[in-house]
Amino acid sequence: MPKKITYLFFYIFCLSIFVSSCKSGQVDDPTDPGKIAQVKSYDADVSLQWYKLFLEIDRFSPGYRPPAAARLLGYVGLAGYEAVVPGMPDYNSLSKLYPDLLVPSIEVGKEYHWPTVLNSVYYHLFKKFYPNITQIYIDRIDAINLRFNSIYGLKIPKEVIDRSTSRGIAVADAFYTWSETDQIGHNGFKNPTPLDYVPPKGPGKWQPTGPDYSPALFPYWGKVRPFALKQDELLGRPYQYWVGEFSEDVRSPFYLQAMEVYGMTSPVVYNRQWIGEFWSDDIYELTFEPSGRWISIANQVIEDHKSSLETVVFLYAKLGMALTDAGISVWNTKYTYNIERPVSFINRIIDPAWTPTLNNTVNGYKGITPSFPAYPSGHSGFGAAAAGILNTFYGTEYGMTDKSHELRTEFNGIPRTFNSFDEMAIENAISRIYLGVHYRMDADEGLAIGYKAARKVNSLPWKK
Repeated sequence: MPKKITYLFFYIFCLSIFVSSCKSGQVDDPTDPGKIAQVKSYDADVSLQWYKLFLEIDRFSPGYRPPAAARLLGYVGLAGYEAVVPGMPDYNSLSKLYPDLLVPSIEVGKEYHWPTVLNSVYYHLFKKFYPNITQIYIDRIDAINLRFNSIYGLKIPKEVIDRSTSRGIAVADAFYTWSETDQIGHNGFKNPTPLDYVPPKGPGKWQPTGPDYSPALFPYWGKVRPFALKQDELLGRPYQYWVGEFSEDVRSPFYLQAMEVYGMTSPVVYNRQWIGEFWSDDIYELTFEPSGRWISIANQVIEDHKSSLETVVFLYAKLGMALTDAGISVWNTKYTYNIERPVSFINRIIDPAWTPTLNNTVNGYKGITPSFPAYPSGHSGFGAAAAGILNTFYGTEYGMTDKSHELRTEFNGIPRTFNSFDEMAIENAISRIYLGVHYRMDADEGLAIGYKAARKVNSLPWKK
């Protein structure tokens, strides 16, 4: 046979194998050419785009401020992981850790397109968890779902797409049903400031603060179901661990912490205010909330690394769960000790004209303070939880420039450069002192709680 014909037959044979592989979703792996595609063989675009959309929705989603948004991230992240873990041979399902969570099995021997599975999970959970968002974001959710379905439908057999979509729907339904069994957490966004809560009165106890005197935010959140922390691990250390008993004596550690806040903000110093505003993420309809900030950071790292879909699904699961547990523990501790904010102590004891340096450019209020007790800091808890997870993926010396707010003009969001995630978490914690809304003990205990949440999530039996 002439060489030309031989080469032609060989080329046609190879092309048929390639086309067959593309249609079936198989991996081009010479050591195992018949192996169905694993999750790690895909890029992370489907997950990344959905989590970018989360950041947009998070800014305008009623009731989903911290820590409710963190809980949503926990459920969506673990649902995505459980939906595709059958295509991750080195990983375990965690469903057995949660008796009320009934994750459906895959059809053995059948083919799945894992990006379609994830697209379906995200689509249906976003629809379920965000019932009160505006039409513009409902349309965005529909559009991203349609976009990925259209892309995948061009190259994946319809029966595989249909099976994969059904898989996503089934897992989303299972997780939403499981969420419903945790009523305080599941319905918390509907009534984030319940009027039946009356804050206790007494020396040093938190009361609503000016200028708006908003009622307590999520006072019952400490009763929400965690993912990795046990019930007896949800309470942080007493504030007395840091400062002893509450005291207004000028020689007391508590008074000195209040004086530190006063000194850090009087007068306002550019770099401190920059750091405070850079990390603030406090204002509804202005930015995403503090747990969302760490999704923004993770997204930037994922894009920089071009991480695989398997890595990203694993990362979002761990990150969401650690943020959830940190939020529960921080809020449980807040409403156990009910420590007043610096503005209350400073106005009463040190300077009645002093105000924090945090402003709400949406409603025009200046000198605001978040509407819940001071100790410990939620920002600090979320930051440490995220750093403790990100360290396990990208290392403890990962340097980056955070561009989360680089185009904002309402506040100073000029990008800042860091040498590690831990450095970011620590600056995030200190930023709350620079704004005058937290004591140092709040930042320190928040960091401790966040790192504990990360350790507990990292220690779950993820790997085989």
